[in-house]
Amino acid sequence: MRRALPWLALLALWACDDGDADPGFNGGLADCKPFDHEPPTDDDDAGPPDATACAPLAACGAPGDELPRLTPPVQVVPSDAMPPEVVSQPAHNNLDIVWHDDRLFFAFRTAPNHFASPQTRLYVVSTTDHVDWRYEGEFHLGTDLREPRFASVGDRLFLYFAVLGQSSTAFEPGETRVAAYRGPGDWSEPTKVFPDTFIPWRIRVIDGVTFLTGYTGGESVYTADGAPIEVYWLYSEDGERWSPVVPDQPVVLRGGVSETDFAFLADGSVVAVGRNEAGEDGVFGSKICRAEADRLGEWRCNDDPRKYDSPLVFRHGDSVWLVARRHVTEDGHYDLMQPDMTPREEWAAYQTAYWSKPKRCSLWRVDPEALTVEFVLDLPSAGDTCFASAVPLEGDDVLLYNYSSPVDRPDITWLQGQTGATHIDRMTLTLPR
Repeated sequence: MRRALPWLALLALWACDDGDADPGFNGGLADCKPFDHEPPTDDDDAGPPDATACAPLAACGAPGDELPRLTPPVQVVPSDAMPPEVVSQPAHNNLDIVWHDDRLFFAFRTAPNHFASPQTRLYVVSTTDHVDWRYEGEFHLGTDLREPRFASVGDRLFLYFAVLGQSSTAFEPGETRVAAYRGPGDWSEPTKVFPDTFIPWRIRVIDGVTFLTGYTGGESVYTADGAPIEVYWLYSEDGERWSPVVPDQPVVLRGGVSETDFAFLADGSVVAVGRNEAGEDGVFGSKICRAEADRLGEWRCNDDPRKYDSPLVFRHGDSVWLVARRHVTEDGHYDLMQPDMTPREEWAAYQTAYWSKPKRCSLWRVDPEALTVEFVLDLPSAGDTCFASAVPLEGDDVLLYNYSSPVDRPDITWLQGQTGATHIDRMTLTLPR
């Protein structure tokens, strides 16, 4: 039997509503009470407790001895299998998948290209077999929409997404909205949640508790004005009211890190990977962080000169895995170590170099002790790529969705990819324990 996560039963993480709660958190923090959930245990051979059967989805892993391994990619969008209500534009990128009510739900962004556009649509579809797809809705607000994030909480399904600006040359975070699923093709009116400029990054349910990482101040990534970005770590028991995981400490990182994802270890410690594109104290790339189970508010971090864009972090057995973008150069570094430059000059130089090189979406292994990252393999990917989402399947299989430029032109630059067509594939990843 896999060892249960002890932190849920042992840690008293309190979030009190004293009448002065920050209204940015969906009207206030949750009532004052500790986590009191008994974590389920599960058999190693059966997968995690929320694992989905692979056979009905036609998503079982390929046979073979070498691990990890991937099944060949299958294009999901654009596709004639999509419902007629789905109208694809050239670009397909930001996406999320979740298993809910015995169906796989899939949300994705389509637009003229990668950059912000008032023509952007977010579509939601669902399936039980990857053959027949049901139209579940569309969101169009006359401005850019990104980062769709599902939260499947009991019998309820929520979709969170970021509302941004219309300029194709600027990153303009506006607000986060959430809609509740009411039935096939029917959602509640999206309403604002969280503080202004908040971008939801990852949402996942662990042992019945919903966790979210997100950040504010993302406009600093592309202005190099030195304003700090703040990474929030929150939890919810109902998908509506959110509280800090760490009492009185909703922000766990402050500086240059934006997109951040995490995984709990078996002992309740947390390991996280954050994209440090804006730079912090003249250091750029990523931060690999850890907090111990009894000190979840104290994140210690190592700097990594590579930039792991769009990090997806998860634990399988005793290993921590990362799916993130790879910069295709000799050393893969985003930080080119130019100490003779000012931080602003470094930022401009590194951005120019980064946009002019090819990219891949890759699988990496995270060492939770050394806080280092090791390259494992590339997913079929090229150009503009890497915004992955995953659903655990039976045994050692994981269903992955990811977007990419056409792979028959693998060496186009990231900028070339962003101005062209992209598609979304699915594949199954089989991992060692």
